[in-house]
Amino acid sequence: MKIQKLSIIIPAYNEGNTIHLILNEIKAVTLIDNIQKEIIIVNDCSTDNTEQAIINYQKDNSYLNINYFKHEVNKGKGAALHTGIAKATGDYLIIQDADLEYDPNEYNDLLKPVCGGFADVVYGSRFMGSNPHRILFFWHTIGNRWLTFASNMFSNLNLTDMETCYKLFDTKLIQSIKLTEQRFGFEPEVTQKIARVPNIRIYEVGISYYGRTYYDGKKIGWKDGVRAIYCILKYGMLRMK
Repeated sequence: MKIQKLSIIIPAYNEGNTIHLILNEIKAVTLIDNIQKEIIIVNDCSTDNTEQAIINYQKDNSYLNINYFKHEVNKGKGAALHTGIAKATGDYLIIQDADLEYDPNEYNDLLKPVCGGFADVVYGSRFMGSNPHRILFFWHTIGNRWLTFASNMFSNLNLTDMETCYKLFDTKLIQSIKLTEQRFGFEPEVTQKIARVPNIRIYEVGISYYGRTYYDGKKIGWKDGVRAIYCILKYGMLRMK
């Protein structure tokens, strides 16, 4: 499949000190097949200097295709992704966290199954492949694997990392799916709903992971894990829309 443009969706909340770093990495990436980049940043009502950092970056890099949107009240990561997905104009879109946990140099790894005509959706797995992974929390790893296992039970997929940030979607396809989860429930909801699309072709590729600690600014907690379980049951077992 010939892809003309990739939309890169970045939800941002209090990432003023680091967002220029991830934007520099995205800027430096050359996509395969001369695919162009559209960067969509959604500021979820940050309380730090995130907005000014983004505006300054836009001014200093005016040749980049950066579109900036902001929420007037904090709604959550899922809500920021909803906004970004709705604004995307690329043939495909990928989700990119504003921190430095994921490496934009691996966009091409996710694009290859699509460009080769094999995939409609590609997940980047932190639990497969030989790429570097920071060693962090045992119970987080167990939790991620358990949530993926539970999600697979109802989606009938065999993913290894349902909670991964790196998800690549056909833009028109994902825009046609009604998504409602405002916070970290986005991951199980979108997985359950995308799995129900007739004849969907979902692939998974190994990616690296440079995880953050809570000291570094990591925001997800145990309450988000409980919500994920609820979402798996709601959209998987009960198949609610």
